[in-house]
Amino acid sequence: MSAVQVKSFNTPDEQRTPPSTAVDVVSVDGHTIARFTFQPGWRWSQHVAPVVGTTRCQALHVGAVQSGTMHIVAADGTESQVTVGDAYTIAPGHDAWTVGDQPCVVVEFQSGATYATPQQPSRR
Repeated sequence: MSAVQVKSFNTPDEQRTPPSTAVDVVSVDGHTIARFTFQPGWRWSQHVAPVVGTTRCQALHVGAVQSGTMHIVAADGTESQVTVGDAYTIAPGHDAWTVGDQPCVVVEFQSGATYATPQQPSRR
């Protein structure tokens, strides 16, 4: 293993493109890191829910906002907004959308491996 590994989001290992979204995924030394770009007008419940098959986002998010603004509403009704320079955690069970006319770009260290992929049915 090298002491330093570098990969560029400009040439990601994987890219997912649900409507109004780009997810650039890189794997660095066994860690998955993703850059999400959400276009103006993007809303999780409209653009990603049909892809994953759940009514609310079930991912745990840990990341930081690079540009733009996003509004989040949790299942318990808690609302918050994140913007440039903010670091955040967002628990599973939420909806979110971009605010304003700029894309919202975030870098995430938790959900990149599975975000915007179809959910596996639970086995009983």
